[in-house]
Amino acid sequence: MKKKYILSLVFVMLLSIGLAGCGGSNESSGDGGGDSDGGSADGGTLIFGRGGDSVALDPAAVTDGESFKVTKNIFDTLLSYGEQDTEINPGLAEDWEVSEDGKTYTLMLREGVKFHDGTDFNADSVVFNFERWMNGSEESFYYYKSMFGGFKGDEGHVIESVTAKDDYTVEFKLKRPQAPFLKNLAMSPFAIASPDAIEKHGDKFGENPVGTGPFVFDQWSRNDKIVVTKNEDYWMDGYPKLDRVIFRAIPDNSARLNALMAGEIDLMDGLNPSDVSQVESDENLEVFFRPSMNVGYLGLTSNREPLNNKKVRQALNHAVDKQAIIDAFYAGQAEPAKNPMPPVIGGYNEDIEPYEYDLEKAKALLKEAGYEDGFDMELWAMPVPRPYMPDGQKVAEVIQSSFAEIGVNAEIKSYEWATYLEKARNGEADSFLLGWTGDNGDADNFLYVLLDKDNIGSNNYTYYSNDELHDLLIEAQSTPDEEKRNELYKEAQEIIHEDAPWIPLVHSKPALGGSERVKGFNPHPTGSDTLTKVTLEEK
Repeated sequence: MKKKYILSLVFVMLLSIGLAGCGGSNESSGDGGGDSDGGSADGGTLIFGRGGDSVALDPAAVTDGESFKVTKNIFDTLLSYGEQDTEINPGLAEDWEVSEDGKTYTLMLREGVKFHDGTDFNADSVVFNFERWMNGSEESFYYYKSMFGGFKGDEGHVIESVTAKDDYTVEFKLKRPQAPFLKNLAMSPFAIASPDAIEKHGDKFGENPVGTGPFVFDQWSRNDKIVVTKNEDYWMDGYPKLDRVIFRAIPDNSARLNALMAGEIDLMDGLNPSDVSQVESDENLEVFFRPSMNVGYLGLTSNREPLNNKKVRQALNHAVDKQAIIDAFYAGQAEPAKNPMPPVIGGYNEDIEPYEYDLEKAKALLKEAGYEDGFDMELWAMPVPRPYMPDGQKVAEVIQSSFAEIGVNAEIKSYEWATYLEKARNGEADSFLLGWTGDNGDADNFLYVLLDKDNIGSNNYTYYSNDELHDLLIEAQSTPDEEKRNELYKEAQEIIHEDAPWIPLVHSKPALGGSERVKGFNPHPTGSDTLTKVTLEEK
């Protein structure tokens, strides 16, 4: 493994040197060989332009999509999703069994798989990873707390034990049934990392990631690029096809599109909705639409005055013209949101009446709350484009203008992306623009993860807490009957709607742009795309 990896690196270095002499850039896409007739070719370098840099490359320790975009290609999970859906498929586990009471899961692991450092993937490595997470803290493993109810010793922690029954069999025992458990295991944060590498690098593992995935981490130039190279010993025969992937950070959407049109990158996310027609009209380019499973929202931190007053939060909901935002920034490629999860998710409550745009009603509610003359607050604007919000600054300016109409003076603030997330998570914002792309296609991943009191300080940035809601969400988690679960989630959405800890803004239909040479790319609704089967046609 080590010898092959060194040879691969030498090959990539030589390839890069050769490319440097071809044109004005030291990077060029599509450097692989292939049939002379322009057919799909194995090999080559794909350059993926994205809106921001990753926070870290330890998938268990991050919550941002820019990190998962990379880690999805370095690590594998025990189970996986379908190519463009969230149906459960084999991953590092080839098969699984569930007990009748829904509290014991037995996973049969794939044999002969190696981590990138040459060590063996086996049941012990799975146990090591779960022990690492469950003995962690919310400061280190936000997603683990969100999806499994806390950590070892916490009352709500759903996992009782993880045991290696033999070299390739792992048994999970739960304290209570958790209906989305298998879907949770397929989520990017629960990818299996090399125990040796974790022990070697310690808190620097996020800069030195080692998994079993299709690509091996090579280098990272902060706020510029991350390079990964082909895993020559990948367990999936014949894959990956590409020799190398470069993830380039280009924060401005228009600059990223210019790079695509100039051939400097091969794929880009964050295509402005207004630019879709331009890309579609270019015979050398192609538009890819990601199946929509997201929500963009303005969070109202409900333990900060005056946002701790429900009527104030309701007033602010009435003060936002969502359709105007969609018309201005989404070119029709979004729909107004009224609930904190999109309509494609089971249990969506269609019967809830949205907060209509009504400034007079907003003023009346502020008067009832004792804020007839308005108040001052901060409104944080996202510094990077995201699929659910192509331009956070401009959306913030529109909302700021609307709030001014009801006497609320909102000062717009922003920070570098990692700092923005950390400070918002710590409850330092009055209000903040953010969003969520579903991780597993289950309502639990929106309602419990983002709005339950268990997740304050992790993914519940609003610090919203409601005991009645909590009881409903735990009951829904523990109920195997899908119809009953859906009814519980509909009831939960009614409580959330009344309490108004968010202003749900939009459910977008994200567009990506790419060279027409890119083949085999299927954008995933979770926002984390595996590039295992992607190829580049010859020029």
